[in-house]
Amino acid sequence: MTLPDANTLLHELDERGYARLPGLLSVSECETLISAYSDDHRYRSVISMERYRFGRGEYKYFAYPLPDSVERLRQGLYPSLANVANIWSERLGQNANWPDRLNDLTSACHAAGQTRPTPLILKYQPGDYNCLHQDLYGEIHFPLQVILGLSAPGEDYDGGELVLVEQRPRQQSRPIVIQPALGEGIVIPVKDRPVTSKRGWSRNQMRHGVSAVQRGQRFTLGIIFHDAR
Repeated sequence: MTLPDANTLLHELDERGYARLPGLLSVSECETLISAYSDDHRYRSVISMERYRFGRGEYKYFAYPLPDSVERLRQGLYPSLANVANIWSERLGQNANWPDRLNDLTSACHAAGQTRPTPLILKYQPGDYNCLHQDLYGEIHFPLQVILGLSAPGEDYDGGELVLVEQRPRQQSRPIVIQPALGEGIVIPVKDRPVTSKRGWSRNQMRHGVSAVQRGQRFTLGIIFHDAR
């Protein structure tokens, strides 16, 4: 797994509100995660989106210990993202000092009562969608997350675009539509991001969701770095 440096990630996030990380997972790794979706022993909970009015479709939160590929992604992605997160904190005048190691963030989460793992797999079929939301889960929420495509758009499914909506003060909201490629990761803000303004840096709220799948099955992997209550 080859990652761009923090400056490159920061530039893409500043320019677009997201960053693309191609080739994070191989085809075989994607297939392995999809084939294990029916093995409920790997997961701590199963969520029906329709039941909770989150949309339509289903997702499952992994239990600890995480699958090797998921743990490798979390550990490998975190340091570069933590560098960006600390720059964001400085821009916004926050006291947050995100640790260099994911294990230290996990320890802080557990000390705050956030002990449940948050990486998840989402399954969408025709007509399924995900309403706009933010993945916070507790008082401690690391400001960046990664969404990985496990299915090939145009081959395995049609529709099902990742949708970001950026709420801009005194302006209309900005929609962003992204289609993750097979094995590609998309880095997005969890809650908000710093943007330049006449008074320096301000905060734009962001939410994300998924448009309706038109054909086939769409699987994605969500990598969230803070644990949940």
